[in-house]
Amino acid sequence: MSSHPVAETVASLLPGARAELAELVAFKSVADFDQYPRSESEGAANWIADALRAEGFTDVALLDTPDGTQSVYGYLPGPEGARTVLLYAHYDVQPPLDEAAWTTPPFELTDRDGRWYGRGAADCKGGVIMHLLALRALKANGGIPVNVKVIAEGSEEQGTGGLERYAEEHPELLAADTIVIGDTGNFRVGLPTVTSTLRGMTLVRVQVDTLEGNLHSGQFGGAAPDALAALIRVLDSLRAEDGSTTVDGLAADAVWDGLAYEEEQFRKDAKVLDGVELIGSGAVADRVWARPAVTVLGIDCPPVVGATPSVQAGARALVSLRVPPGVDAAKATELLQAHLEAHTPWGARVRTEQIGQGQPFRADTASPAYQAMADAMAVAYPGEELQYAGQGGSIPLCNTLAALYPQAEILLIGLSEPEAQIHAVNESVSPEELERLSVAEALFLRNYAG
Repeated sequence: MSSHPVAETVASLLPGARAELAELVAFKSVADFDQYPRSESEGAANWIADALRAEGFTDVALLDTPDGTQSVYGYLPGPEGARTVLLYAHYDVQPPLDEAAWTTPPFELTDRDGRWYGRGAADCKGGVIMHLLALRALKANGGIPVNVKVIAEGSEEQGTGGLERYAEEHPELLAADTIVIGDTGNFRVGLPTVTSTLRGMTLVRVQVDTLEGNLHSGQFGGAAPDALAALIRVLDSLRAEDGSTTVDGLAADAVWDGLAYEEEQFRKDAKVLDGVELIGSGAVADRVWARPAVTVLGIDCPPVVGATPSVQAGARALVSLRVPPGVDAAKATELLQAHLEAHTPWGARVRTEQIGQGQPFRADTASPAYQAMADAMAVAYPGEELQYAGQGGSIPLCNTLAALYPQAEILLIGLSEPEAQIHAVNESVSPEELERLSVAEALFLRNYAG
């Protein structure tokens, strides 16, 4: 780490930041109120609001968004005539999945092997702390030279679009010259990376029905059409023999021209079992950043335990399609639904329903804000050059903000490098990455102010 005064300040603040992150991680802020109490999300939102007030933000509000969740907004005025920067993070988290599979409790921040473990530590409660550290470091070293807006979303992981709709209804609220989305991550620990593209996504529920009710498989099996078998056929049609995504009419041959992703590194990052092949064709970066990817997220069918010898009358699945930059997510949804309907066998009845969507995103990496960030990263990561990578995931808000504020520059950074294992068990954050990126964000704000 650099001996820069801002870096020294961040290093001194890190123990307190760890304590704050522990408080924030302790809130079980999963924005699915059928699974987790609404009070947990409200508690996290109030924690962030209090933290912003403590930093001198003059306009702090809990925004009730149309999806029934709250986003936290704050505004901190800078010098007269200064540029405005919007800092984004989200405080909602993915469910912990199998809590018994966690080495330590998912909602208790725990130190282990040089990392801090807990759900949301990297994605994206750590992003909230990163923004706070950057602002505190600037206040201690001459002040904050820009107007700062902070928005902490409450339902990003659910994809329900509450903040997107709210921003569209209040277009002046989040207006800024530059937007820093603190919800991505470095390509690997220690390699400063700005995410320049995001795949979009669509979620489609497909229901297949064949019979008025389940039938005894001994009496009717062999002629009675099995809805579960029909659904399996439909889902299998979404992949070629090599595992490539095949949705009729959707191009799947784009090539990534940025940072390379070596296959062995990907196998390690993804923890692919020995002997198991990667799927798809082309370079790994092509597959995960530039091409569509379908995933079956869930199937409703009888569980193995307690199953009876029955031909199934109905079955359904939830299908996710990651949409590459340059493809309209709405068009991709239409193609996916048409494909599912066209490939349903045996004349089975099929219904598809879109339940979520986000557009892909591509940034302008030639903008002044990117140069300001490159200079900041050079101080925070001595000897390393800023890299540009894609991300397979989607942040639907990016496109909403890009549409609302077409002149704004959008940068994506964050703490979710591969070792963080976001969305999986044993999610963690590297404290060194938190420290460096907080320094980089602080220096970016100073550089960008001019």
